[in-house]
Amino acid sequence: MRLDNHGYSPTVLQLIARAAGRFASFADAAFALGLAGVPISARHLARIAAEVGDELVRRRDEQVVRRRRRQLAARVAAPPAVVAVEVDGGRLRTRAADGGPGAHQPQYKEEKIACLVNLHTATVEQDPQPLPPASFLCPRRVRRLVQKIKGHAGEQTQEEAGQEDATEAAPAPAEREPARPKGPDRVRTCVATMRDSRCFGPMVAAEAQERDFYRAQRRAFVADGAAYNWSIHKGYFADFEPIADLLHVLCYLYLAAQATGADDAERWSLYVRWLEACWRGRVSEVLAVLRVRQGEIGEPPKGEERDEKDPRRLVADALSYLGNNRSRMDYPRYRRQGLPITSSLAESLVGEFNARVKGRGKFWNRPLGAEPILQLRAAVLSEDERLARHFAQRPGNPYRRRQTG
Repeated sequence: MRLDNHGYSPTVLQLIARAAGRFASFADAAFALGLAGVPISARHLARIAAEVGDELVRRRDEQVVRRRRRQLAARVAAPPAVVAVEVDGGRLRTRAADGGPGAHQPQYKEEKIACLVNLHTATVEQDPQPLPPASFLCPRRVRRLVQKIKGHAGEQTQEEAGQEDATEAAPAPAEREPARPKGPDRVRTCVATMRDSRCFGPMVAAEAQERDFYRAQRRAFVADGAAYNWSIHKGYFADFEPIADLLHVLCYLYLAAQATGADDAERWSLYVRWLEACWRGRVSEVLAVLRVRQGEIGEPPKGEERDEKDPRRLVADALSYLGNNRSRMDYPRYRRQGLPITSSLAESLVGEFNARVKGRGKFWNRPLGAEPILQLRAAVLSEDERLARHFAQRPGNPYRRRQTG
């Protein structure tokens, strides 16, 4: 059997690359491979991961070029019926390149993540869920959600403090969300990059075209309120239903209620009332109340350093977010069409990427040091045998089909 220039067969090389993208670190991957009978050092594994990751980067970029030239064909037999493109981002730590050992000039940089999934849902005449789910009406769970997404959630109440105990790590069975059955043909793929949004948009569009998403009967584009997300929608997914992620709406409502309520009971009552109104598509009612509240407490000061806990700022942020996204918040109609109203799939995917690229002592060289490992991670997390297809077509594979002229 032919060997590649690292001295491994294509099958073993694919196993090494998969381990590099799967485990939390190169050291963990090398240890696991050793147990599987493939002795390799963490440093050698990192070199192979960088090489294969760079190949995947080039392959992705070639797809973008072929799409721009209208030469990119769909790789599926038939277009899916219902699809969703969800966009989100995470943050990882970077350092200046060529600075020697240690983390020189450390900075957080954004990784952009897209989740593309085909769904199995039907349209209905009546709203299938006219009231928010119980998880959105549980003070403890809502507070934790806001902390996770926004980084702060106001002061903890005495009641919530009493609930914080050993059960936090393992919620009771009654609290867990019901398992969602996976459709027989449901496939999730993903796109990830450290590049800017002008590069990210064409990457997501190329992946969508390969999966024939543009010919689906029902299409959704779900994202938070970041301006670049909606620039991507306008430029590449204009005929997809634009949907503002309800989870971010929930956060703004909760923080505004925390900022203006007189006591814990009033704060929670305001949040529930505003959430139910938005859930039912009555965003204008919430905007009207928030404007009154803003008038009562005043506008946030201009020209001063931003205070994230200033009640005036929290109400103003909620007004701005809801006002800018109200046309994307017709949630009852989206539910009737069987479309997602949260970017929870993308949020979860960001966590799966971060499990590989974030951690104590992990710093990636700027500007694109993390790009190869992000591609390996995307290949491992995508449910389309992407890594296997890449190795099947990779030069040096003895089973690769020869191109005939």
